[in-house]
Amino acid sequence: MGPVGGPVITVAAVVFRDAEGRMLTVRKNGTEKFMLPGGKLEPGESAAQAAVREVAEELGVRLRLEELALLGEFDSDAANEPGHLLRSTVFTWTGEVSPDAAAEIAELRWASLAEIVEGAQFAPLTREHVVPALQPS
Repeated sequence: MGPVGGPVITVAAVVFRDAEGRMLTVRKNGTEKFMLPGGKLEPGESAAQAAVREVAEELGVRLRLEELALLGEFDSDAANEPGHLLRSTVFTWTGEVSPDAAAEIAELRWASLAEIVEGAQFAPLTREHVVPALQPS
């Protein structure tokens, strides 16, 4: 269940890291928060299929389903839809990537995990769930 009476948005996202360990974040047109590349599932789509499709649309990066590794499933407040619960399936992908901002992406930003944790400009999912999940326990 989400917030009382609050709608649930179901999304899939992918974590990309560069050689310095920074994470790729994106800001969509008309929004202020940086978040992971990804988006809402279409009817009949698995989370992995949605992640692959969204990354191709948003970044021009072609992934294969078998290259994705499940990081986890997380519930958080939606960054851009107040009162909505975001239910996310987050994958990691290992390799070099050269993304281009496409579709609804206004800006790309590579950020260190420390920058993300400290930065209010990053989405709650990324800050509160994904970064801790990436940290070795």
